[in-house]
Amino acid sequence: MATNQEPKDLGFGSVLAAQSRVRLMNRDGTFNVQRGGRIAAIIGNPYHSLLTMSWPAFLGVLATVYVLANIVFAFLFLFCGPHALGETDTAFAAGSFLQAFFFSIETFATIGYGAIVPMTVRSNFLVLLESFVSLISIALATGLIFARFSRPIPHIRFSARAVIAPYLGRTGFMFRIANARRNEIVGMEATVILARFTMVNGVRTRSFTELSLERKRVIFFSLSWTVVHPIDDTSPLWSLTSEQIVESEAEFLILLSGTDETFFQTVSARGSYTAAEVLWGHKFTNVFLPPTPEGIVRIDLGLLDGTEPAQLPQAAGAVAG
Repeated sequence: MATNQEPKDLGFGSVLAAQSRVRLMNRDGTFNVQRGGRIAAIIGNPYHSLLTMSWPAFLGVLATVYVLANIVFAFLFLFCGPHALGETDTAFAAGSFLQAFFFSIETFATIGYGAIVPMTVRSNFLVLLESFVSLISIALATGLIFARFSRPIPHIRFSARAVIAPYLGRTGFMFRIANARRNEIVGMEATVILARFTMVNGVRTRSFTELSLERKRVIFFSLSWTVVHPIDDTSPLWSLTSEQIVESEAEFLILLSGTDETFFQTVSARGSYTAAEVLWGHKFTNVFLPPTPEGIVRIDLGLLDGTEPAQLPQAAGAVAG
């Protein structure tokens, strides 16, 4: 049964919920908003930013910090005087920036080739400081890399389209999902919310309604799952046509959550379908392959998006427009 509640914005804010003319959530689960002051946000919460940014960006940040730190210490060695460092060969001119920079690299990485050595009290104390900074930096970088590898990130594949298909003599709103990784997710739960514009006291306002599901939760999510919202006389989709759904700028917001069996941590995934991404009068094709000779059930993820035309019941409340 659909839950008809007081209008809520689900945390999007009244301005976005009421005025936005674009989809609220992108297909990859990211919210379709722009946040100003991104650099300030990264500086204010560097740990979260370093955990959630892409691997190329993360490695780029580490490389940048590494080079900048050694440049800073190279200048500090130069400030110690032209004779602060000595070397056993003539690869670098005494007191040059390159001599100081590569000595800083050797100190920071605890390489210690012995070609360049500190010669004064100041430079030796600076080596002490840089050695301490390098120990802390390497420990932090190691911890961040471990945290990124150990953070469970699900890879839930959504079907490219949702469908309005025949269901138990009526119709149902359906989409299909599959676990694209070998890890097991248990206790997978789905929440589907219909967001669309309606007239409230003469004002065009976006409303949010949670849709009832044929099955809200599955214990084991090893294969695929077709999530179904039955369209009956209690459904907000009842008696609506495809043209009315498009005109109201409907969007189906989806939240999935479950427990990653490998890490025993809660994982979640998000997605959405706009009215234009819903196929009326279609049903999903079979995703299962013939079992192996040993009787092992198999699915083909390449068939996850497959649909075919289907005749909707004439008595159904929701019919193709």
